[in-house]
Amino acid sequence: MTIFERSKKGRKAYRLPESDIPEYSLPNRFLRRTPPELPEVSEPDVVRHYTDLARKNYSVDRGIYPLGSCTMKYNPKLNEKAANLEGFREIHPYQPAETVQGSLRLMYELKEMLCEITGMDDMTLQPAAGAHGELTGMLIVREYFKSRGDTGRKKVLVPDSAHGTNPASASMVGFEVVEIKSKNGMVDVEDLRKLLDEEVAAVMLTNPNTLGLFEKDILKIAEMTHECGALLYYDGANLNAIMGKVKPGDMGFDIVHLNLHKTFSTPHGMGGPGSGPVGVKKHLVDFLPFPQVRKNGELYELFVPEKTIGRVRSFFGNFPVLVKAYTYILTMGRDGLERVSEMAVLNANYLKKKIEKFLEIPYNGFCMHEFVASAEKVFRETGVRTLDIAKRILDFGVHPPTVYFPLIVLEALMIEPTETENKETLDKYAEILERVVKEAYENPDVLKNAPHNTPVRRVDEVLASKKPVFRWRG
Repeated sequence: MTIFERSKKGRKAYRLPESDIPEYSLPNRFLRRTPPELPEVSEPDVVRHYTDLARKNYSVDRGIYPLGSCTMKYNPKLNEKAANLEGFREIHPYQPAETVQGSLRLMYELKEMLCEITGMDDMTLQPAAGAHGELTGMLIVREYFKSRGDTGRKKVLVPDSAHGTNPASASMVGFEVVEIKSKNGMVDVEDLRKLLDEEVAAVMLTNPNTLGLFEKDILKIAEMTHECGALLYYDGANLNAIMGKVKPGDMGFDIVHLNLHKTFSTPHGMGGPGSGPVGVKKHLVDFLPFPQVRKNGELYELFVPEKTIGRVRSFFGNFPVLVKAYTYILTMGRDGLERVSEMAVLNANYLKKKIEKFLEIPYNGFCMHEFVASAEKVFRETGVRTLDIAKRILDFGVHPPTVYFPLIVLEALMIEPTETENKETLDKYAEILERVVKEAYENPDVLKNAPHNTPVRRVDEVLASKKPVFRWRG
């Protein structure tokens, strides 16, 4: 039931004081011709309606969100409290720099910490999300070669297991995207060697990759990329597996984008805004977006890099997310961030070991923070697809993993437990998944018609995408 359907004429949930503002007549063109179509409800109606909706909603505060590649982990409430401090909450982006020194200091120190973590020389905090960071990185690549008069660099190489945003971001900037084949779940170095030529501008990699495997030939890949004059780009979606262990800059990457809303806390996706800072090595610093923050004596100031690609976001990025990430890093400290990675890897390997008893793991062995299972055998033998398994998992009160990604694995389930889940939660999740797979063999129709217990059953996702309904109409 919607709030409009609870409406009863004459009910109110508020009582406004008499206005103390002198009467002022607006021009007729600004006046409504009809009253707004708002629901008429009492205060208990409003409270109960939205409390009921909250109970129906699944969130990371209620349970595990094992979305592979998305890192939907529990976020400390301390970070939310810090972002809500009056000094951060009440500032305005048009204020003079001298009146927001504390916020500029936070931004400066945050980018310095992120540079230390990634092995980069400087960073922009402007991009609003990971994909936006990729776009920013590709713009920097384009401008770098343009400044050198090297206009023949038209290609960007992307592995067949890459995040879908990688080829999309490169294509949006005007590059031709060329796919690199995988071998045993990792970049096929020989195929990469064949593709590298004077037309390649960049190679985009995620390490660990989307199969949860660490690219063991990364130093060789970096050497080959640089020998042909191209740049090496790091998709930082999986940085949470290696913090404190190895830096992308030490692997040979020239550009890095991070997902503050994943690796450094803050709910993302439908849970809140994102932030995708981009870090670069020295030879690319002058191409960063403006404005940048620097320290001048005891003061912090904004400046425009010499060969900047321009603005990529209004003002200074999603500032509250920056505050949360800053708080998270200071709270965890160096040892804490390293521990985060250790626990993320431990949890993933523990859960994989339990799940491999009843689902195939196409690329088995030691994984990093995530792994990919396959229900292809289940589908062949029962007709039950991965989507059916995912929908049935919902009936047990937990969230399913990412499905059908990466594309090189048939009937894929991409699982990332994150570092914040305990052993009991992982055991319960494995038990639920095992029970669902068993049901596929015993009563496949139960899965094919799932979910059964959720407020909304299966929706027509294509119709919802093509013809979305954004408002209620009586």
